[in-house]
Amino acid sequence: MADIAGKQGFLARKGIEVSFQRYCIDALGAMAQGLFASLLIGTIFNTLGDLAGLEACRTIGGFAMAVSGPAMAIAIGSALQAPPLVLFSLAAVGQAANAAGGAGGPLAVLVVAIVAAEFGKAVSKETRVDILVTPGVTVGLGCAFALLVAPWIGAAASSVGQLIMWATELQPFFMGIIVAVVIGVALTLPISSAAICAALSLTGLAGGAALAGCCAQMVGFAVASFRENGAGGLISQGIGTSMLQMKNIVRKPSVWVPALVASAVNGPIATCIFGMEQNGAAIASGMGTCGLVGPIGLYTGWIADGIAPGAFEWLGMIVVCAVVPAVVAGAVSELMRRTGIIADGDMALD
Repeated sequence: MADIAGKQGFLARKGIEVSFQRYCIDALGAMAQGLFASLLIGTIFNTLGDLAGLEACRTIGGFAMAVSGPAMAIAIGSALQAPPLVLFSLAAVGQAANAAGGAGGPLAVLVVAIVAAEFGKAVSKETRVDILVTPGVTVGLGCAFALLVAPWIGAAASSVGQLIMWATELQPFFMGIIVAVVIGVALTLPISSAAICAALSLTGLAGGAALAGCCAQMVGFAVASFRENGAGGLISQGIGTSMLQMKNIVRKPSVWVPALVASAVNGPIATCIFGMEQNGAAIASGMGTCGLVGPIGLYTGWIADGIAPGAFEWLGMIVVCAVVPAVVAGAVSELMRRTGIIADGDMALD
């Protein structure tokens, strides 16, 4: 008993709290913010650069996107209340995990950064040579663990591609539902839907379905959570990332239902009614409305295919990228609120 009490006292002294709240809600929520402050804001700058022909914007976007791994890891360390030397050491750990994780990079960063941060906290200020020991343990153990587990996490994320490729062989209606839901889920989860779409070269009608699913997640969450988050939440989720809702999803999975229903409805509308083909860069299929990359991909695909977009094409873009997600997710969320399945505050962002 004394030994157990001693271990508990050590963990408490080091600020190490092994709990669902700390790892699956606090750390996950912080990781989403780190992703937004690097990869996603970089994507927005890149898009502005492409639209306006501004090389400076593209350069800034490239810098921001290049540090997504470190940004996520440092954000996780901050949520775990890591001391400064551990926090700074997590930059290298995040870079290693994100690079080795491929399509599962964000999830790999989450797992690896938590382990590295907690071990770093455990040895912090325990020796006279803390300046060497703490970063040595945090970086050494973290990077080694990244090389060990991140490729497996990336392979698991990429296996989603097998389901998607099977779905692309189905009739447009069923393909639209499956692809939209699967890629939409990947967009919100801490894995990279954009990397999956790029790896599969997912364009054409399947790319349109993927785009529809991603838009449904982002716009759907933005509208469904408007009561809690207002205009700021509408923008941060609508053109930022629905991943900001992951901590709320973990806490109460039912908050995901409105966006999931919107994805399932939106996919067939894109494929069967509008025949929407996303023939821009494959990565745009998995970006949704983030930085308006998805809609811009549609437009660049039209131009590349020699299509002069008319009223029908523009209507399809507006309906699929904004109207259907907003209407369906908004209606479902209101119904769930009235029946008490979703309560006020369940979808609030920090």
